[in-house]
Amino acid sequence: MANSKPDALLESLREKIDHIDQEILRLLNARASAAGEIGKLKTGVLYRPEREAQVLRQVKEASEGPLSNESITFLFREIMSACLALERPVSVAYLGPAGTYSEAAVVKQFGHAAKTLSCSTLDDVVRAAETGKAEFAVVPVENSSEGAVGRSLDLLVESPLQVCSEVQLRIHHQLLVAPGIKDLSAIKQVYSHAQSLGQCQLWLNQHLPHAQRLSVSSNAEAARLAAETPGAAAIAGELAGERHGLTALFGNIEDETTNTTRFLVLGPQSAGPSGQDKTSLVLAARNRPGAVHELLAPLATHGVSMTRLESRPSRTALWEYVFFVDIEGHQTDPAVARALKEIGEKALFCKVLGSYPQSPL
Repeated sequence: MANSKPDALLESLREKIDHIDQEILRLLNARASAAGEIGKLKTGVLYRPEREAQVLRQVKEASEGPLSNESITFLFREIMSACLALERPVSVAYLGPAGTYSEAAVVKQFGHAAKTLSCSTLDDVVRAAETGKAEFAVVPVENSSEGAVGRSLDLLVESPLQVCSEVQLRIHHQLLVAPGIKDLSAIKQVYSHAQSLGQCQLWLNQHLPHAQRLSVSSNAEAARLAAETPGAAAIAGELAGERHGLTALFGNIEDETTNTTRFLVLGPQSAGPSGQDKTSLVLAARNRPGAVHELLAPLATHGVSMTRLESRPSRTALWEYVFFVDIEGHQTDPAVARALKEIGEKALFCKVLGSYPQSPL
């Protein structure tokens, strides 16, 4: 009899959750029906990153807890992904094989309902979207500790695709091993991508100073090799470990706790204004003193904030460079439009890579 009151309360709470679940289910299907009606009215590309960014910002602002903003945005991303897939799943190319951080970026941006296409090189990723094999391409452009991804920047210059969204993925590296390995003394080799090895070098120096470090094409490939090689481990993400039956002997071994990779989504057109946007462009300055300062002066003149400036060899002439610039605002905003017009008049080369929502995730 002593436990009857707690048991009755527990049963009452379970019944309450059951009723809530039924209401959630009803509302989810109502939302899906409304999204389907909107889909019938749309023409061309169904995926609208500016609208999704607005929805995610709204639910974050409206949420009063106890769920975290990260959990709320994850749930609503999956809801939107499933609703969009009722019309037609979005197809997205990424740098494979399956289990890479690039695949994780695709899932974060498009949800699990997206149709993914694994490609062996960044060139193939972009080409898939250019030729229609996929609607969108996701490419890494910079890491907070290792810097820019040069090939991705080169492809942005060459491709007719537009940047329509960005994904910021917090990179947590795991030391993955086969289930039989229980301690570090059994590890003789560590496989990983060169950037990941660099991002974990302090941890490796302290904990695995004598293990051979082997650079491979991707972290997913590292996980595959670790699964097949006795005495080997891989540095990769959880997704790669799941794909290859590995377990995390140690987690979050990256040297920088804020280690983040930024990805750009490339598609047939830029996103519309969302209210909190970025615009990316690539410029070439004339080869004379003060040319770069003169080139960027219109941003200050019109009150446009620059958030990133990256130089890259132009590949057309020795010791000449192009500059990748990110600014706040959409290219249709009046101040941004005026600044871009003046920059275009001054630049030897100017290409607007696209406008897109600032990442809400």
